[in-house]
Formats: sequence, structure tokens, C-alpha cells
Amino acid sequence: MLIGPSGCGKSTMLRLLAGFDRPTDGKVYLDDIEIQKHSHDRGLVFQEHNLFPWLTIYDNIAFGLKVRHIFKNNKKMVDDFIELVGLKGFEKSYPHQLSGGMCQRASIARALIGNPKALLLDEPLGALDAFTRMNMQDELLRIKKEQNMTMVMVTHDVDEAVYLSNYICVMSPRPARIEKILKVDLAYPRDRNNPEFIRIRNEILQILDFAGKEKDPEYMI
Repeated sequence: MLIGPSGCGKSTMLRLLAGFDRPTDGKVYLDDIEIQKHSHDRGLVFQEHNLFPWLTIYDNIAFGLKVRHIFKNNKKMVDDFIELVGLKGFEKSYPHQLSGGMCQRASIARALIGNPKALLLDEPLGALDAFTRMNMQDELLRIKKEQNMTMVMVTHDVDEAVYLSNYICVMSPRPARIEKILKVDLAYPRDRNNPEFIRIRNEILQILDFAGKEKDPEYMI
């Protein structure tokens, strides 16, 4: 999990991992192979679902297979991933007919269908209401367990970071750097009222300099 203030480079980090951007210095590796361009072995899910509005949910999820010309021999995968994300029965629906949470489920299925080694998520739950967001957090944990894959996620929500992560990378404001990497040794499912959960949350807030500290305003009205 990557967490830090706005503009610190969290999304840029994901774009480097995805292969959309190249580092100006240094190199990025996945399984000892340098990342030089985008590949289906890294799926990316954005904050907005980015589904094609003119395609059905089924065709949106199948899109990657069709682009790679492997759809004909892998049709069952589409049905499997539709069921995995809980969208069975909505295959013929269009994005505008579904809720934001359901569209994000479809986006996750579209990213997963390429069998990526890593799933990259750029604040995918940020636009959802609180109850849907918590439900989707549990869905991400379920999918991660079933697919046994690495997930790298960007969030601004400290509770979300502690609830989902094995490791939390806390970033500083620009010029960005890694302030600390926290290991979260809590069993799943996690209790948000657990004393250790609260301790880790408070430690992140202290690192981010937001823990009960009053600051002078940076502007006046």
C-alpha cells in the first residue's frame, strides 16, 4: 500500500510499475525482469472505472482477450471472472446501468483476466460511498486470497491502508521519498477497533504529521 499527501508521487509510482512511464534514473523490476513497457502481467485499475460506455459488462471484461486475439480459446475465463467479482446476471448490462461499485468490480475483472503477476490499484475505492467502500475492501481481500497475487494500491485513507495491507509504504510531500515501510502483522479479517490496528493507524498519522497537531493556517480569508 502506498499512502501519502496529494502530489507526492503515489500515482507516478504505479505508472512506473505499470510501464506507462520510464524512470529518469534507476530501474524498476518485476521478478528480476526490468519493466520497460506496459504488459498484461501488470493489471491497472484507476479511481474512475474507465469502462467503455458502448460495450456491455461482458465485452468490457473480454476486451483484453480480444485485443490479444486469444478470446476464442478463453471464453470461459470471462464467465469465471464475472462470477469472481459478483457480477453474474449483469453481463448484458452497460456501465451507465450499474452503480459505481459494480463498475469498479468490472474494472477489477478486466484487469485480472490477463492473469497479471501484480494488480496495481490507483485509489479504486475513492469515489465510492462509505458502506460500498467497506464492502469493496472485503471483496479485494477475497479476490487477493482466491487469486493468490500481489496487489499494490494507492490510497489517502489511513484506515483502508491498515485494513488491507501487509506492508504500508508512507511517502513524504514533494520532493517525495519513502519515510517508512510498516509491516502489518494482523490476521484477516481485521478488527478496526483492535488496539494494534489503532496503534499502526496513529503511527502513520504521526509520520504524516497529522496526529493531533495544530498548525498555523497557510492562508487567511
